[in-house]
Amino acid sequence: MAARPRPAGPTAVVIGGGLAGITAALRLAEADHRVTLLETRPRLGGLAFSFQRGELTVDNGQHVFLRCCTAYRGLIDRLGAGRLVDLQPRLDVPVLGVAADGRRTLGRLRRAGLPVPLHLAGSLATYPHLKPLDRLRVVRAALALKALDLADPRLDEISFGDWLRKQGQNRATLAAMWDLVGVATLNATADQTSLALAAMVFKTGLLSDPGASDIGMANVPLGAIHHDAARVELERAGVRVLLRARAVELKPAAQHAVRLESGELLTADTVVLAGAQDSAAALLPPGAIERQERLGEFGTAPILNVHVVYDRKLLRRPFFAALGSPVQWVFDRTAHSGLAVPGAQYLALSQSAVQDEIDLPVAELRRRYLPELERLLPAAREAEVLDFFVTRERTATFDPAPGTAALRPQARTDIPGLLLAGSWTATGWPATMESAVRSGHAAADAALPNSGRLPVDRGDGRWPR
Repeated sequence: MAARPRPAGPTAVVIGGGLAGITAALRLAEADHRVTLLETRPRLGGLAFSFQRGELTVDNGQHVFLRCCTAYRGLIDRLGAGRLVDLQPRLDVPVLGVAADGRRTLGRLRRAGLPVPLHLAGSLATYPHLKPLDRLRVVRAALALKALDLADPRLDEISFGDWLRKQGQNRATLAAMWDLVGVATLNATADQTSLALAAMVFKTGLLSDPGASDIGMANVPLGAIHHDAARVELERAGVRVLLRARAVELKPAAQHAVRLESGELLTADTVVLAGAQDSAAALLPPGAIERQERLGEFGTAPILNVHVVYDRKLLRRPFFAALGSPVQWVFDRTAHSGLAVPGAQYLALSQSAVQDEIDLPVAELRRRYLPELERLLPAAREAEVLDFFVTRERTATFDPAPGTAALRPQARTDIPGLLLAGSWTATGWPATMESAVRSGHAAADAALPNSGRLPVDRGDGRWPR
């Protein structure tokens, strides 16, 4: 299909080519805006991207989504990329525990075809990583979570860990259930996380609908979706995409002026700042939002990914979570990466909330993680390591600590035609792909007064037409 001619209607500049910017640009273009999308990097996708390492195609980190992520799934459909992702028919998470003596125990968190909360009851009843009394403790906390009102601002004032202990939780339930899920989704431990954000994750993902927590992930490199498919659809919609284009100044007026590092000057009726919070803060004119200085109060949290290529197959399932080990989650990336070595396997370890490890040298990380993989996967002791490398996202997400909600701005600013988007804005979600896409919809809806309700608010994720 040929690219759509650029309309003669209102103009828009979207600064940031991550999922928030892609979403906002598509929505505005479909509403007959002449849109220019700026991205400083040589590719689209923000913090969910791929790169080449020799013949290997590497995702910077393992990104997953859930069935309840209706906005992200809607974007995938809009990009024509539905066949490029897989979604579990039913939640099934293998959890491999390893004791100090090397004894391994495999449990599973999976759901049945029963209504909430019975859909997880059978799995929890046989979960070997918790004693029977601790399983009852988890049920007690889950029921208390279900009763929380997510609109209550007081939830953001206390930590999830403090609240869990008041519900009778102990170290065992924190490790084997709440942090197992929470660290991966919130990029922080329960003690470091706002109850508001944690309650939103667990209520929406585990306690809203039986299928809400089913796990999805790309079956191709992320760049094939977030860059290749996105760029095709953006240009087909008439969006002018400028890569390696850095905005260095924004001057608000009836026609906002955006100056690029190259010296080019763009003018637009609407400007969407869709980058990270620090880049948005640097471009925001004074007085754009109430208490603008709060943007400087955002903390960040890192994610480390450890990549290991073995000369043989060690893992016979797509992924597993680990207990009793510094290893958190392990994914088989062999097919996605194009690994051409016969019989070899490429494993990626996704390590969240690793403030104490993010800057360690590769050699030290190798000494730390290869023995742990041998404990979890004994066949690794006889395998040859063909490649070992790490990817680091030092500012992968905002810090979800108590008090975070007050720092997150809405899409609309006090300057007409100037909008904010990004997973760090006030979406109610943690810093996920879902939050990023929702923020792009919110910015577009603020710019388009007749757009109606957000498609994600209908619960079906359908792209608005």
